[in-house]
Amino acid sequence: MNIRERYEQFEIDHLSERAAKSSLSKGRELPEQKCEIRTEYQRDRDRILHSKAFRRLKHKTQVFLSPEGDHYRTRLTHTLEVSQISRTIARSLKLNEDLTEAIAMGHDLGHTPFGHTGERILNQLCEKSFSHNEQSLRVVEMLEIRNGNQGLNLTFEVRDGIRNHPLNCSPATLEGQIVSISDRIAYINHDIDDASRAGIIKEGQIPKKFFEHLGYTHGQRINTMIVDVIRNSMDKDIVSMSAETDKYTRELRDFLFENVYYNKVAKSEEEKATFIIGKIFEYYTIHFDALPEFYLKIYEKSNSSKSEIIKDYIAGMTDRYAMKIFEELYIPKPWRQ
Repeated sequence: MNIRERYEQFEIDHLSERAAKSSLSKGRELPEQKCEIRTEYQRDRDRILHSKAFRRLKHKTQVFLSPEGDHYRTRLTHTLEVSQISRTIARSLKLNEDLTEAIAMGHDLGHTPFGHTGERILNQLCEKSFSHNEQSLRVVEMLEIRNGNQGLNLTFEVRDGIRNHPLNCSPATLEGQIVSISDRIAYINHDIDDASRAGIIKEGQIPKKFFEHLGYTHGQRINTMIVDVIRNSMDKDIVSMSAETDKYTRELRDFLFENVYYNKVAKSEEEKATFIIGKIFEYYTIHFDALPEFYLKIYEKSNSSKSEIIKDYIAGMTDRYAMKIFEELYIPKPWRQ
């Protein structure tokens, strides 16, 4: 019995009967020889971690567009926070921590430059609707290249969790449900932290009821939500908060939408970001053959429309790369002999 087999047996012996077991995975679209050391979910986590799309998350906006300061969250730090919260909950519920981590690491790979602003404008420009979770799935299934082949060939459970992490979706596993609720716990709390640092939320502006029921500090609120999820989900077929904590969490989320996500100061650069993405999309719609060769090859090998391929290219950009491409396409350069 090798290391992987011993760990697979550990999962069967020690995890909850409700946990997804790596040895019982529905598998990959293309069968592969198993690793001697890592389980299938551990391999998926590693493939995501080493992907180019994952590395680009460090230069993608979370909420504040191009903030001046080293302490504001990016898509990468958000992803790491979601991963840690997810692992804590999974371990406490005796669910599969490796599967949970893999889903968390991949859940935002398809996010656009300039945060949800980019997502909204691409949704308007594309022939088909755009959503970052569907794009994240497209990244791991088609846009990442591994061993010369398209896609990372991830297991069904990881792909399902990535696709279904938004609140209005229904993941097939409890581990997928954990990532969905952990995503909300992470962004609600770190967005308060960032908005307070930026002066968008003033002292005394947040209603006292949220402090009284959820906690007075960033750490207290996260702890309250995590502990509540664990207590409310123990030995159950669904991962959820208690009715009271869920009520205050949703109301706090609504407060952030009103005071942060739609705040004119926080989103002061939105019109510029919208303009940049719109003009890049327009340029490649006219000059499709000017796309990088990588995307032209995907177009040749797939049933994707030109609009989808342009969307793939733009969605994969970091904030600064999008600005660089816009400058190259539209900003005149000094003439040199």
